[in-house]
Amino acid sequence: MRQTDRFPVESANSLWHIYKTVPFWKVVKNFIVIQAARYTPFLPIKNWLYRTFLNMKVGETTAFALMVMPDIMFPEKISVGRNSVIGYNTTILAHEYLIKEYRIGNVEIGDDVLIGANATILPGVTIGSGAVVAAGSVVHKDVAPGSFVGGNPLRLIREKENKDDSFPT
Repeated sequence: MRQTDRFPVESANSLWHIYKTVPFWKVVKNFIVIQAARYTPFLPIKNWLYRTFLNMKVGETTAFALMVMPDIMFPEKISVGRNSVIGYNTTILAHEYLIKEYRIGNVEIGDDVLIGANATILPGVTIGSGAVVAAGSVVHKDVAPGSFVGGNPLRLIREKENKDDSFPT
């Protein structure tokens, strides 16, 4: 079960309450920083931008591939451990706006995690250390450490038999 805080709304759908949720200028700043980071080919600069301007927790030698899209409104709720790879065009969300409510939740990605291209990670999930998420997956629930998951809906493909083993490539 995802761990999110839920905020009901009364009148129009929850997206109409966006600037009651997060300040306009914060969104503008985050947009500019994220767009710069999405296109930069320099991994240390990308991590520095995320840490310095978005308050994301990013571990040493973690690599965000080209076009990764962290949450624009609540990037500070994203934590990625050391030596992880976040694949091309992956989206990491810490919020979701629905018709009658919006939800906000932390996203925690462990150490040595591989997330394939075009994955979508929803708010309130934890991806354990050593996990592998297949390309194109929608991560809507927690992923156990060392497991290999994929698809939409997300399902377990394989568990590591020994935590020192790695998955074949």
